[in-house]
Amino acid sequence: MPLDPQIEALLAQMAEQGARSPESMTVAENRAMIADLAGLAGPPAELARVEDTAAPGPEGDIPVRLYVPPGDGPLPVLVYYHGGGWVIGNIESHDAVCRALAARAGCLVASVDYRLAPEHRFPAAVDDSYAALTWAAEKIGDFGGDPARLAVGGDSAGGNLAAVVAQLAKKQGGPPIAFQLLVYPATDRFDDSPSMRENALGPLLSRAWIEWFLGCYLNSPDEGQDPRVSPGRAEDLSGLPPALVITAEFDPLRDQGAAYVGKLREAGVDAQLLPVDGMIHGFIQMSGVLDKARETLDKAGDALRTALA
Repeated sequence: MPLDPQIEALLAQMAEQGARSPESMTVAENRAMIADLAGLAGPPAELARVEDTAAPGPEGDIPVRLYVPPGDGPLPVLVYYHGGGWVIGNIESHDAVCRALAARAGCLVASVDYRLAPEHRFPAAVDDSYAALTWAAEKIGDFGGDPARLAVGGDSAGGNLAAVVAQLAKKQGGPPIAFQLLVYPATDRFDDSPSMRENALGPLLSRAWIEWFLGCYLNSPDEGQDPRVSPGRAEDLSGLPPALVITAEFDPLRDQGAAYVGKLREAGVDAQLLPVDGMIHGFIQMSGVLDKARETLDKAGDALRTALA
């Protein structure tokens, strides 16, 4: 299929503004850019409560924002990890996404502000993400959540972290996770699939930008083999929670997301693939201007609601 007309219009508008290639920009410039993209999310969903708190981490407190929808508790819980290549993005950049998921799924969303590279390279983001998960399992009841109905989720690098913490939880004997919501996740650092080649120049996420992110995140190229970087390369995927993996047609990461679903299924895991035609990487954050982003958030909310019922 061709690019969705709404995406085409958005990309044309960005081109008119003379946007530079992200890999040529500084870390600070990239962080400012993803903050600007938050304006494409549209009006925020109304919730009963939004509360900032913190989870104890290996190198200090980890900021966590809780999104609580209307309803009688205790509520099911989604621990969410934002995207941004482990380098950019934060709680604010994904505020609208977390609000939308909380409202659609009727669950408490805990958005995790893990440490970013290059100031904090691998495995800092992984360590913070797992620490926040264990905190949620122990303490979320104090905020109206039900730790017995716990999911993990994220987009892009956040999808990577959600997949990684699910594997770590299995390996380390907990916390128990009921579901994984993985939105165009990075699962294989050495992916050279057709989608990686076809979309090497973007739109939006290019192969050069991917390498820029990884150059900031990793201490050495060899770390790409570590399943905490490339969860799709883990030897044993059996016993993992059910998963919904969402991919975008014009995304370099499309095929590695689909491949992860295949590997999960081969290991006996209930994994579903939701490919979204005409879309690009990052589209889930653009629900204010993209019909398919809103439709995809609806489907993700339905999947969470069903899995955590």
